[in-house]
Amino acid sequence: MKRVLITGAGSGLGRGTAIGLAQAGHQVIATTQIWPQVTQLRDDVEDLGLAGLITVDKLDVLDPRDRHKASRWDFDTFVSNAGTGEGGPMAEIPVDLVRRTFETNVFANLELTQQVIRTFVDAGAPGRIVIVSSMGGMLTAYGLGAYCASKHALEAIAATLRDELAGTGIAVQTINPGAYNTGFNDRLGESTFEWHDDAVNFTREADIRATFDEIMKGQYDPQGMIDHMVEVIGAEDGKYRNVWPPETEELVKQVQATTWTRQLG
Repeated sequence: MKRVLITGAGSGLGRGTAIGLAQAGHQVIATTQIWPQVTQLRDDVEDLGLAGLITVDKLDVLDPRDRHKASRWDFDTFVSNAGTGEGGPMAEIPVDLVRRTFETNVFANLELTQQVIRTFVDAGAPGRIVIVSSMGGMLTAYGLGAYCASKHALEAIAATLRDELAGTGIAVQTINPGAYNTGFNDRLGESTFEWHDDAVNFTREADIRATFDEIMKGQYDPQGMIDHMVEVIGAEDGKYRNVWPPETEELVKQVQATTWTRQLG
């Protein structure tokens, strides 16, 4: 049985994974960004008969007081899952929106991860850090550049931590979901039109919407990813990088291979 702290459990893959881990017999501290999510998740946990296995609390990774709570909890596995995104063409997206994405996805998550690592080190205890990245950490997509850039940064952080912590008993791995129909991707795309204006920007709204419509097609059922995350997090060993589903892993490998032969223009 593992003792798991997971952030971003208020919705989507994080919520499903927290519940799935508890159903598999693990002790889970499921944290959410805002209090209404805490209330809803606590009610759901009660209805599912999992109150003895899941503790629900608020942990907004941007809030230093919330991050401090992690030092008081007892866990051996930290799943850094909280994330956000802003959409739009990289050539025009307001830089403050890119900065906001990095503040959550990179800086706040790194600060919390450093705190967790120090807790493990000071206790002389082995532990596991699971960084939930994305297929977007290894490729890019039109209109999703800011999000992908933040996940590329997480990939570098995870790989560096893995090497730095070798020999400490602290293992590091990533989980890289493909495109799943949780609503997150659709909200990310729609956020573009909070700032985009055809009267100001040279990119056209109709073209952006048409491209997003194509990108959002064929998103997978989230349960498949949730089941895989539960399997990876609950295992005693496994791979450093975990891309799912298999067809997404193949796509990533194909895209990365083409970068070595791509020409100008």
